[in-house]
Amino acid sequence: MNKKRFVLVLLVMMFLASCGGGPSTTLEVVMTDFQFTPNNYTVPAGEEITINIVNNGAVVHNFVIMKLGTSAGDTFDAEDEPNVYWQETDIPPNGDTTSTFTAPAEPGEYQVVCRTAGHIASGMIGKLTVVTAE
Repeated sequence: MNKKRFVLVLLVMMFLASCGGGPSTTLEVVMTDFQFTPNNYTVPAGEEITINIVNNGAVVHNFVIMKLGTSAGDTFDAEDEPNVYWQETDIPPNGDTTSTFTAPAEPGEYQVVCRTAGHIASGMIGKLTVVTAE
């Protein structure tokens, strides 16, 4: 990824952060070792969400949304698979991707994790807050 795209993503993130943190149908996520920036997202329930992800880390990262009321704990393993709501996996170092998913219909707080070994324990977690669509 080139520097211009990285700067553009950062500017968009700063702009979105200054807009009051209301629900959005577009998420801009930058991954590094070991964090999501930002790490809190608010989306409207049941809406189609576009997620733009940039991996500025040195290893493969991924973005996993757990189902409401579930948590991956300190490690993500096979027992957590049934609790995954949505995931974008295996974004290589210096890679980026754009995907879409439908936000959960049920408002609440959903855990976001990177399932790469050791990343949850190192703090690579976030929160997706789903609010009633207006």
